[in-house]
Amino acid sequence: MYLPKVISGTSLLGNLYQELSFEEKLAIVKAYIDATPGIAMFDSAGKYGAGLALEELGKCFAELGLEKKDVLISNKLAWVRKHLTTAEPTFEKGIWANLKFDAEQKISYEGILECYEQGNKLLNGYEAQFVSLHDPDEYLAAAANDDDYKKRHEDILDAYRALSDLKQKGVVRAIGIGAKDWRTIQQIEKDVKLDWVMLANSLTIYSHPKNLIEFVTYLSKKNITVINSAVFHGGFLMGSNFFNYIELSRENPEHKKYYHWRNSFFAVCKEFNIKPAAAAIAFAINIPGVKSVALNSSNPKRVRENVQMADAGLPDAFWKKLKDLELIDKDIISQLSSAGRAFHS
Repeated sequence: MYLPKVISGTSLLGNLYQELSFEEKLAIVKAYIDATPGIAMFDSAGKYGAGLALEELGKCFAELGLEKKDVLISNKLAWVRKHLTTAEPTFEKGIWANLKFDAEQKISYEGILECYEQGNKLLNGYEAQFVSLHDPDEYLAAAANDDDYKKRHEDILDAYRALSDLKQKGVVRAIGIGAKDWRTIQQIEKDVKLDWVMLANSLTIYSHPKNLIEFVTYLSKKNITVINSAVFHGGFLMGSNFFNYIELSRENPEHKKYYHWRNSFFAVCKEFNIKPAAAAIAFAINIPGVKSVALNSSNPKRVRENVQMADAGLPDAFWKKLKDLELIDKDIISQLSSAGRAFHS
């Protein structure tokens, strides 16, 4: 299954944290297309700005004069746009700026088909070829009791029946899953035939549990493509105060460990004259079994640089220093090397 090494995330097109102008969004999309060898791929979702990201993406493609064959689109399905009847959207408070619509979760056979159809409508002439269920981990975690959990699990299986039907009809190329809790992916994978998996906020230079690396190796052996996403933990590893979309504070004792790790990480990067983004990307893409990384950037000038970073090798001494300071797992280098993937320059 063809995928570019770097996939463009689109949450910023949905006004994540801030409202960019259309001209700024267009520049980001164009920069990624220009920087990508081969066909560019964009990952979006109805949840991103209550469909705004999909809508803006379609407008950008049209403005650039692209044909359907010129781009690949992944749409993570679970949310549909609805009218905004409250002061702010109810689906995810505090992180989306100036939205004109709300979003409603619909995880069921018919609900997922509605998500898919609405998504293509918002794309306005373009279509998602890759589809998945979005955040089933959060859906299951919201269960009120055991009976509710079982029903929600059945809802998820019904949703995948819909996705499978779309694939069997030749409407989409591949079906997958996107989740922050990789253990939910592990659970669902036992019941559903997946073509690809998107890990979010879970396999990064900051967090890389050994059993998750083993799971990625298992997926690779089953020819299930793995995309590593949110490798900056929502921007925190690049200097923001948002960690996995939750705002942190240096004054909060429970948050000090995050800042301590980042300060030490930045110091090592400075010592070796390596940009933190380069280290985070190099780590994320070189996990054995990972085929692509999905990256967001609000700065068009950084887009090409991010794409190039996916091919950059970093010196052994840099990784060793991170390991010696216990910023990365002491066994991680040997684990990666033993899997046959280069993890150095």
